[in-house]
Amino acid sequence: MRKIEILTTLAALTLAGCGTLAPDYQRPAAPVAAQWSVPGPAQGKSAADLAWQDFFIDQGLRNLIAEALANNRDLRVATLSIEKARAQYQIQRASLLPSIAATGTDSNQRLPADLSSTGQAMISRSASVGVGFSAYELDLFGRVRSLKDQALQQFFATEEARRSTQISLVAEVASAWLTLASDHERLELTRKTLESQQASYDLAKRRYELGASSELDLRQAQTSVDSARVSLAQLTSQLELDRNALTLLVGRPLQDSELPTAPLAAVSALDELDAGVPSEVLQKRPDVLQAEHSLQAANADIGAARAAFFPSITLTASAGTASSQLSGLFKAGSGTWSFAPQINLPLFTGGRNVANLKAVKVEREIQVATYEKAIQTAFREVADALAQRATLADQLAAQTSLNEASEVSFSLAEARYKNGVASHLEVLDAQRTLYAAQQNLVATRLALLANQVTLYKVLGGGWKGDAHHD
Repeated sequence: MRKIEILTTLAALTLAGCGTLAPDYQRPAAPVAAQWSVPGPAQGKSAADLAWQDFFIDQGLRNLIAEALANNRDLRVATLSIEKARAQYQIQRASLLPSIAATGTDSNQRLPADLSSTGQAMISRSASVGVGFSAYELDLFGRVRSLKDQALQQFFATEEARRSTQISLVAEVASAWLTLASDHERLELTRKTLESQQASYDLAKRRYELGASSELDLRQAQTSVDSARVSLAQLTSQLELDRNALTLLVGRPLQDSELPTAPLAAVSALDELDAGVPSEVLQKRPDVLQAEHSLQAANADIGAARAAFFPSITLTASAGTASSQLSGLFKAGSGTWSFAPQINLPLFTGGRNVANLKAVKVEREIQVATYEKAIQTAFREVADALAQRATLADQLAAQTSLNEASEVSFSLAEARYKNGVASHLEVLDAQRTLYAAQQNLVATRLALLANQVTLYKVLGGGWKGDAHHD
């Protein structure tokens, strides 16, 4: 037993002193500008450091986000992938140490006379008990360590993928919530418009029956009513689609009481998020970190491929007792041991090792390109969100003014028509203009709130604050 302990210790010392043949990792330069194309706010909190519970203020929305994080199947798959990657890393790490096992055998064999050395049939028996390890590779050139590093980086990449999935899920639930609220508001506006147009139609019908207006006025009023009815049916259907989308994200059927019914309101109490500079913000995004860990895993693969060109040494050793009878296993003089080192020097592999090294080098270049694309995509997403944010406030102010002017215009046109000063066509035009202005005002407010959610997402916010996060 002591010989096995000595051999194991020597192997561990040999392993501890060796490195790997993987190239030194250097992070590629970010292929983006040093500043955002549209400067973002330099004050406020960092999105990546802000938990989603602290960002969103509507309790109903926060409840649905929490439910989605617990029930969503995409996030569940991402979480289970982490567990799988962790187990794979532990499997690979275990290769650094010898697997020690205890064995016991009891062999009985009969030889016929023509095969026996004595010319007579004979029965041979043997029994043995031992402890040892088999085919343990001394990692002289770091092949096993490189594979362990590769598995570790893949585990890190999988964890970042889970965070990225959570960020997207939080933003999608918030966006679906806002879309549902805006469509509900548009539906209510359409109902009120239909009621107003129905009243106009009834008035036009009475005037036509009294001979005070032409049939043209009546039919024009009817077309407005029918158009509003079509819009009402379309929005009713769209509202159900919005509900189905939110249900899929949350992962369970939703009750009416859980859905937004009030007009669009602010989703966050924070007016500004610190946009920072690209070099800092982009390195906080999980999708960028995921791409970098995949690049580091490919870099470690090169070390394993290079080590395949060098000799490998494996050790097989055991120690125990052996005897021709079970009763003699533990008697004096029954000790036995074996030690069988084996060296393997690759001389001819048909170009397999060369091709494998070339393949892993190409894979590293692929991962470099993937990492750079992740950086560029992240930069564009942030730049787009900042560019939209820069003008949305002006759009909302202009649209609000247009809506107020349209309301006054419609009121004046309606009064003129009732007094016989204006035609019914003038009322219908003013009514259509007001309806379009009201719908566009809701859409602009939705765009402003959705931009706030998008900016929080693209700046790396949304993964902190999860109770299930390790």
